[in-house]
Amino acid sequence: MAASELDQTWHKRHINKKVVVILVAITMFTIGLILGSVIYIRRKLEKPGKTNSIDRMHHTIKHEKKDTDLPILDLSTIDNATSNFSASNILGEGGFGPVYKGVLANGHEIAVKRLSKNSGQGLDEFRNEVVLIANLQHRNLVKILGCCTQDDERILIYEFMPNRSLDLYIFDQLRKKLLDWNKRFQIISGIARGLVYLHHDSRLRIIHRDIKTSNILLDNDMNPKISDFGLARMLVGDHTKANTKRVVGTHGYMPPEYAVYGSFSVKSDVFSFGVIVLEIVSGKKNTQFLDPFNQLNLIGHAWRLWSEGRPLELIDESLGDSIVESEVMKIVHVGLLCVQERPEDRPNMSNVVLMLNGEGPLPRPKQPAFYPHHEDYSSSGKCEYSSNEMSITLEAR
Repeated sequence: MAASELDQTWHKRHINKKVVVILVAITMFTIGLILGSVIYIRRKLEKPGKTNSIDRMHHTIKHEKKDTDLPILDLSTIDNATSNFSASNILGEGGFGPVYKGVLANGHEIAVKRLSKNSGQGLDEFRNEVVLIANLQHRNLVKILGCCTQDDERILIYEFMPNRSLDLYIFDQLRKKLLDWNKRFQIISGIARGLVYLHHDSRLRIIHRDIKTSNILLDNDMNPKISDFGLARMLVGDHTKANTKRVVGTHGYMPPEYAVYGSFSVKSDVFSFGVIVLEIVSGKKNTQFLDPFNQLNLIGHAWRLWSEGRPLELIDESLGDSIVESEVMKIVHVGLLCVQERPEDRPNMSNVVLMLNGEGPLPRPKQPAFYPHHEDYSSSGKCEYSSNEMSITLEAR
């Protein structure tokens, strides 16, 4: 072949290689552009804030775990302990998801709180409990044993409470008979000591914001332990109160300043404690009781009886002869002091403990919250209650 022909052939091949390279580059760029667009669109369509919440939660667990001794368990260990989350092991279920009973390989019983993957609010609750309760240790607080975030699971492991929650006893016609007056007094005192620790004695100042009978668990000896810190908030420095536009909690246990204005403080928990006290004494649930003659809830009914000098009529009939009248009258008095309408009138929990254990006279309570009167809280805001009474949302007018 002539030299000129060889040169032309080489030139054509060189041009073809360039064309191939250019075509491959364009194809790869086009594919990358399409994939990038698909990923971007999918992320835009995802639930707002969900990815960020998960990222923040992982960041919190990773970087704040160094301040705690909270173990991280393998998902396989939890699967085995709960028989693959068998429905027969479910202890209860809330807005966050189900709670299972589990047994570890060493025979140790545990309670497994598994966050529902469809629960947006639950991500914040999970993070809250990991960060807060892992730093708290008190005989009247449920102890957290570990957590799991493997395979997108959000799981908390707690010590197992064999007698479950207080509401299963005091509102049940048969089980309430298992709680005589001495035991009820011990439960009230234990809850009060747990709240003193949260508000004053721990290195963190914690407002629980969801104190209610179903969040008071009972151990083998019926000692109370405060649980479920998903809605809890920590106050920094010398701050004693805060405000929120997102009011969450349980109808019947929230004070008016929180339910309507979104203002919460340690006195919010004091109010909730006062409701529990009246429920324990009476064996009646605040949100389900209605005085047929005066259209009053339990708080109003207790206030009326106390004002008329008949507080003993509030007592649960199942208590029988186990009551100590002087103690019952003192407990009702303390309960009414805790549910006073204005937070500044309510005692703090340290004073409540002194009142429960003391012999001296108590101050006269003022009119309780949610009792019929001239000042109408509903004129400044609107509360919407969910159907399961688990959460409340505040809307400003």
